[in-house]
Amino acid sequence: MATLKLVANNKEPPQAASSQSAKTGMSPLRTWCAVVGSTLGAFMAVLNIQIVNASLADIQGAIGAGKDDGGWISTSYLIAEIVVIPLSGWLAQVFSLRKYLLTNAILFLVFSVACAFATNLEQMIVLRAIQGFAGGVLIPMAFTIIITLLPKPKQPIGLALFALSATFAPAIGPTIGGYLTENYGWEFIFYVNLVPGLLMVALLWASLDEAPMNLGLLAKGDWPGIATLAIGLAALQTVLEEGNKEDWFGSEFVVKLSIVAGVSLTLFLIIEFKTANPLLNLRLLARRNFGFGILANTMLGIALYGSAFVLPIYLARIQGYNSEQIGMVLAWTGIPQLILIPLVPKLMKLIDVRLLIAVGFALFASSNFMNVHMTGDYAADQLFWPNVIRAIGQALVFAPLSVVATAGIEQENAGSASALFNMMRNLGGAVGIASLQTFISKREQFHSNILTNSISIFEEATRNRVAKLTKYFMNHGVSDQATATHKAIVAIASSVRRQANVMAFSDAFFLLGAGLVVALFATLLLKKPSGQMSGGGAH
Repeated sequence: MATLKLVANNKEPPQAASSQSAKTGMSPLRTWCAVVGSTLGAFMAVLNIQIVNASLADIQGAIGAGKDDGGWISTSYLIAEIVVIPLSGWLAQVFSLRKYLLTNAILFLVFSVACAFATNLEQMIVLRAIQGFAGGVLIPMAFTIIITLLPKPKQPIGLALFALSATFAPAIGPTIGGYLTENYGWEFIFYVNLVPGLLMVALLWASLDEAPMNLGLLAKGDWPGIATLAIGLAALQTVLEEGNKEDWFGSEFVVKLSIVAGVSLTLFLIIEFKTANPLLNLRLLARRNFGFGILANTMLGIALYGSAFVLPIYLARIQGYNSEQIGMVLAWTGIPQLILIPLVPKLMKLIDVRLLIAVGFALFASSNFMNVHMTGDYAADQLFWPNVIRAIGQALVFAPLSVVATAGIEQENAGSASALFNMMRNLGGAVGIASLQTFISKREQFHSNILTNSISIFEEATRNRVAKLTKYFMNHGVSDQATATHKAIVAIASSVRRQANVMAFSDAFFLLGAGLVVALFATLLLKKPSGQMSGGGAH
C-alpha cells in the first residue's frame, strides 16, 4: 500500500525525516493527521472498557440484567476486541488501510450510540460485541500507522500519543464513567464517543490515501490459523472472565472451554510455524528485544488493568464510595500522565530508553508496594501519593518500551509486530483481572479463618467486646438482650470480614508489585537498538 512504506534501514540519515513524505506520497501534515486520528480511535477503544465497567451496576439495573449475567456486557466487548486485534493487519491488506480503518471507525460510533438504546441484556451483549469488534481494529492499526508512516526520529512522538490510549485511557476511564453516570445517566458513557469520534473520522478521511482492495488475498489467507486463533482466544477470554464466578474447574462449562482454548491455541502455534504465509510471524518473538519487550508489555498489561480493577473494588467494598467518588480518586492515576507523556520523547533524547523503562517499572512497582500495609482507614488521602507515583511510572514506560521492542521491524512484519504487541498487553490484562479476582477471594478466606480462630467467646477480651456492643445496641433501641447480643456477635463478625478483605487487597497489591519486578528484570535484558538514537532524536 502506498501509505504503508517503511524505512527499514536503521541507519537512515537525519534527512530521512523530511524525505519520508515523498516515500509515502503523503505530506507531513497528512501523516500527522493519520497518526492523531488513529491514536484517537485507539484511545476511545480502550476507554470503552473501563468507562463501562465503572457504570456496570447502573446499566444492569436499567436493562434488567442480573448481577452475574451483567458481566457479559463487558465480556462480549473484550472477547470481540481481543479476537480481531491479531486479524487486523491481514484484513487491512485485503480491504486497504483506508477502507478498513474508516469502516470500522464509523461502525464503532454507530454501535456506541446503539448501546445507549439497548432495552435488554441480549441486545446489549450483541451491540457491545459488534462495538468491540470494530473498536479492536482501531488499536493495532494506530500502532501500525505510527511504526510505518512516521520516520524513525518521529516515532517516539507518535508512540507517546499512542501511550495515551494504552496507559492513560484505562486510568481515566472510571473517572469519566463515574462522573457521567452520577450526573447525566449511564447512556452518556456511550454518547461521549460521538464528538471525538467524528473528529477521528474526519482526520482519517482527509489523510489516508485511496488504495485498491486486494480481495485475492482472501483465497490465500491462513484460514486454519485464523479459525484456530479466533476460537482459542474467544474461549480463553471467556474462561478468564467467567472462571472465578463459575468456580473455575469446578464448573463443567469452564473445563470444556479450557480444553477448547488449549487445543485451538496449540494447533494455531503448529500451523503458524509450518505454513508458508502465516497470519502472524511468531518468529519475531525470537528476536531479543521484541521477545523481552513482549514479556515486559504483557506484565504491564497485567499490572495496568489489574490495578484499575482492584482499586475501584476496594473503594466500593471497603470505603463505600460511589462511582463518581471512585473516579475522583483514580483521576490521580491519569492526570499526571496527561502532563508527563508529551515530555517523554524529549527525555528519550537525553536518557537511554532502557533506563527510562526500568525507572518507570520501578516506580509502578513501588506504587503497589506502598499499598501492602493498608488498614480500614486507608482511603482517598492515603491513596494519593501511590496513585501519583503509579501515574509517573506508567507515563515513562510505554513509549520507550515500544521503541525498543519494535526497533528494526521490517515493513512486511509491521502488522504481525503490532498485533502481537497489542494482543499480549490486552491478554495480560485479562489474565491479571481473572487471577486477582480469585486471589482476593482466596486470600480473604485465608485471613478470615486466621482472624476468626483468634477470637473465642472464652477469651475475656472477646466477652468484654460482646458486652460493650450489647449494651450499645440496647441503648439504641433494641429492648431484648438476646437480640442485642446476637447483633453484637454479627457486628464483630462483620468487622473481622472487613479486616480480612483489607488484608486480601493488600496482598493483591503486593502481587501486582511482584509482577512488575518481573517486567523490570525483562527490561534489564533489552539491548540498545544498534544504529538508532537512544531516544528518538539523533542517530
